[in-house]
Amino acid sequence: MERVRELLLILENFMRTIRIWDLLDMAIVAFLVYKLITFFNKSNSMNVVKGILFLLILMVITSAMDLPVVSYLLGNTFEMGLIIIIVLFQPEIRRILDQVGGSLKDIFGHPVKTKSIETAITQTVLACSDMSRTRTGALLVFERDTNLESYIKTGTIVDASPAAELLKNIFFDKAPLHDGAVIIRNGRIAGAACMLPLSSNVNISRDLGMRHRAGIGMSERSDAVVAIVSEETGDISVAMEGIIKRGLSPDTFERLLRMELMPAEQENKGFFARVRDVFKKNGKKEKAGGDGERGGK
Repeated sequence: MERVRELLLILENFMRTIRIWDLLDMAIVAFLVYKLITFFNKSNSMNVVKGILFLLILMVITSAMDLPVVSYLLGNTFEMGLIIIIVLFQPEIRRILDQVGGSLKDIFGHPVKTKSIETAITQTVLACSDMSRTRTGALLVFERDTNLESYIKTGTIVDASPAAELLKNIFFDKAPLHDGAVIIRNGRIAGAACMLPLSSNVNISRDLGMRHRAGIGMSERSDAVVAIVSEETGDISVAMEGIIKRGLSPDTFERLLRMELMPAEQENKGFFARVRDVFKKNGKKEKAGGDGERGGK
């Protein structure tokens, strides 16, 4: 019983030393670790992370067991650990920085040309539906927060509204710009015949050709939404975050594009505007005693 009292006293003294900022510090670190684990789990890099953790545990064990040769080799390996991590996770690090930059931009809000994007979606669905019936291969990239200027420059610069007939003419197999991707920025065609990076994922189905691998590769290196029409089967697919959804119907294709490219109006507002709306909504709920609406994708 005396031992329990001592433990409780120690715990009480420890709790008195914790400040509110210490709790905030731990919460931020826990959130960052959670987001990193979630990110690497989505990006097919979790096996590499597990390998690094295994080597770290092995280094601790060899140091405790006093194995000088193994400890020396592992120690020298981890001296170059930062460079190794940068080389291994270069695409993932770039995506994280792009997303952080996009989040900072969203804090103060930025104009979203909703009408242009809605028109681009409608015309894209019409074009892809027709190209699916005629089995015309197509590859379209919708830019979001990640800047795709370097990929646009690999093709022909275009500044045009994405009319369905124009898209079908671009991807017509005898047209000079059909071999490559169309990149759509802010609801307008920014470039055509653009070269995209191929996916390095070895687990991709062998049924998928170079067009699909390029679409998946683009989605791995950015937050873009990539639409693909198969030349062999006419199937419509969408790739996001390294994952491809195949065999979409035109209706499902349109709903997916709208969900990803036209977020709810609340999410298009800046941080301070959203906070202000929350307070207004809470005030209305107190007066009416009802449930408020919740925006979402």
